[in-house]
Amino acid sequence: MGVGPYAGPPLSGDHWDPVLLAEGDRRNVVDRYRYWRHEAIVADLDTRRHPFHVAVENWGHDFNIGSVIRTANAFNAAAFHIVGRRRWNRRGAMVTDRYQHEHHHPDAAALATWAQAQAGAGAGEASGIPLIGIDNLPGSVALETYDLPRECVLVFGQEGPGLTPEMQQVCRVVLHIDQFGSTRSINAGAAAAIAMHAWVRRHVFDQQP
Repeated sequence: MGVGPYAGPPLSGDHWDPVLLAEGDRRNVVDRYRYWRHEAIVADLDTRRHPFHVAVENWGHDFNIGSVIRTANAFNAAAFHIVGRRRWNRRGAMVTDRYQHEHHHPDAAALATWAQAQAGAGAGEASGIPLIGIDNLPGSVALETYDLPRECVLVFGQEGPGLTPEMQQVCRVVLHIDQFGSTRSINAGAAAAIAMHAWVRRHVFDQQP
């Protein structure tokens, strides 16, 4: 993985990392960011982040949290939020958390307070951005039929128990992903990827001419 020392024509610009240019770049980044300084990559991503956030409840050090955060990086979410324990299992994130903005909230109420304080742009909303839960619960609405808000927080529970009752209460709506096989649920990391891709299809591709 990666590339060796840079051997092309001279480069100019303070976004280049002299150490990486001299020794090679083994990071898991797209070619656009080869040999860039870490801070320069984050700054460039900040110019085009999407206005949805991702929140994950962290009560049992779930390995799937890392997968969710890695996907949030792939879709360039505005930020990710860890709800519950501050320390979370970063292994599945594959270092992608370093290129994102991380927030911590001790519980669901704190996340709701943060979301309400944000400057929302949704129709009919003076302020705040909605929390949209993702879980296959009784009374949940099919993701495929729901018009996801442009500014929102997609909230995911842990593998197994799913969203806590406290989190369900502060969500505007809880959405499920329609399934057609025999299993009761799909992996939390996979569900997060589907939900984020649904947002991208609605607010990125649908807006293109």
